[in-house]
Amino acid sequence: MGVDLILLHGVYVLFVLFIILMMLFRRDTSLVCIVGVALLGLTATGSITQSVGGIFGSFIFAITELLPTILVICIIVAMSHVLTETGINETMIRPMTFLIRNASMAYWIIGIVMMTISWFFWPSPAVALVGAVMLPVAIRVGLPALGVAVAMNLFGHGIALSGDYIIQGAPTLTAKAAGIPVGDVLAASVPLVAVMGLVTTLSAFWLLRRDLRKGTLAMSQERIARIEAEKQSVHVEIPRLIRRTFAVLVPLLFAADVIAMFAFDLRGGDATALVGGTSLLILILVSLFAHQTGGLEKVTDYLIQGFQFGFKVFGPVIPIAAFFYMGDSGFVKVFGEVLPPGSQGIVNDLGIALAHTIPLNKEIAAVTLTLVGVITGLDGSGFSGITLAGSVAQLFATSLGTGIDTLTALGQVAAIWVGGGTLIPWALIPAAAICGVDPFELARRNLYPVMIGLLVTTVVAMLLI
Repeated sequence: MGVDLILLHGVYVLFVLFIILMMLFRRDTSLVCIVGVALLGLTATGSITQSVGGIFGSFIFAITELLPTILVICIIVAMSHVLTETGINETMIRPMTFLIRNASMAYWIIGIVMMTISWFFWPSPAVALVGAVMLPVAIRVGLPALGVAVAMNLFGHGIALSGDYIIQGAPTLTAKAAGIPVGDVLAASVPLVAVMGLVTTLSAFWLLRRDLRKGTLAMSQERIARIEAEKQSVHVEIPRLIRRTFAVLVPLLFAADVIAMFAFDLRGGDATALVGGTSLLILILVSLFAHQTGGLEKVTDYLIQGFQFGFKVFGPVIPIAAFFYMGDSGFVKVFGEVLPPGSQGIVNDLGIALAHTIPLNKEIAAVTLTLVGVITGLDGSGFSGITLAGSVAQLFATSLGTGIDTLTALGQVAAIWVGGGTLIPWALIPAAAICGVDPFELARRNLYPVMIGLLVTTVVAMLLI
C-alpha cells in the first residue's frame, strides 16, 4: 500500500500545532506526543501492530540519541552532591566573597560566579552552592535576596544554560532536531547569547538599582541566620587540608579540560565525554577520601542520586523528542523505508513545499523561531521544547535556503530563557527557595528584562541570517 504523503504530513503538522496549543495552556504534552507517533505510524504503514510497536521504537531511538547528554548530566550532578556534602564547593567559592563590598558588586560577582559554575555543573546544582555561600554576604552589603535570585537566574539559567558551551546538552538536542552539527549551533549562538545576556542583565540591574533607591525592596536578616545553620548541617567532616586541596584541584581539572578541548579540537560528544570522565574521576576520589572505608559504597550512592535526578529531568523530554525525531531520520529508523523515493523526510518535505507556497523572509522566520521558543518554554522545561525549535528552524531554513544555524540557536535561546528558569514560576522554585523569595515575585522581576532581551536578540538574529 502506498503512503499518502499529504495525509502523513498533515498529521505531523496537526500534532505540532496541538502540542504548541497544549503548552500554551500549560498542560503536559507527553500523551499527545505518544498518540502522534502512533498515528504517524498508522498513516505510514496501515498496520496497528507496527504503529503501536513504533511508540516503543521511537522511545528507544530518542533515548539512544539523548543518552550521552543524560549520562553526563547524571554524573555531574552526582559529583556536585559529594562536593556539597564535604564542603569542597563552599571552600572553592569562598575567596570570591571577599570581593563583594556593595550591592552592585554583589549582583555582578554573584552572577558571574553563577554563570561560570553553571557552565560546568549546570544551574540546578550551582543554585544551591552560590545561594548558600554568597546570599548572606550579599544581604550584608545591601543587595536583597530577590536581587540575588535575579542574578542567579539570569546568569545561570539564562546565559549559561542557553549557551551550554561546556556540557553541550542543549545545543546537542537542537542540533539533532535541526539535522546540523553541534559546532554550527554553538558558533551561531555566541552572538545571540552575548546580546541576550548583556541586555537582560543590564536591564535587571538598572531596575534593581532604581527600586533600591526608592526603598521598595526589603532585606531580611532572619534569612542569614537560617542559611548559616543549614550550611553547618550538610557537611561531611574531612580534614581541612584535604578539603582545600580538592577545592584547588577541581577547578584546575576542569580548566585542563577546557584547554584540552581547544588544544585537541574536541567538540560535541568528545568534549562531553571528557567533562563526564573528569567529573566521574573527581566523584570517585572525593568519595574515597571523604568516606574512607565506606567510600566504595558511597560512590554507588552518589551515582544513584545523579541518575535519579537525570532521568527525572529528562523523563518528560523523551516522549516529546521521540515525536519530533519522527520528522527527520527517526521515522525511517522506527518504521522502516516506507516513504516513497522522492521524500526527504517529513520536515524537509514540508520545508520544500513551504518554499513554493508561502513567501517567507528572514524577518518572519526570526520572529517565528522566537515565538516558538517562548511558547515551548511555557511548560517550565526549557529542554522539552528545543527539539521543536530545531525542527521548525530546519523547516524555515529549507524555505529560505540559509540561516539554519542562526535560527536553531535563536529558538534554543528563547526556549531556555523562558522555560529554563527565568520566567516560569514553577521553574524558578530552586532559586526562589534558596533565597527565600516568592517564585511569582521573582518571575515578575525577570519579566521585563527577559522580554526586552528577546526583542533585541531577535532583531540581531535577523541581521545575522
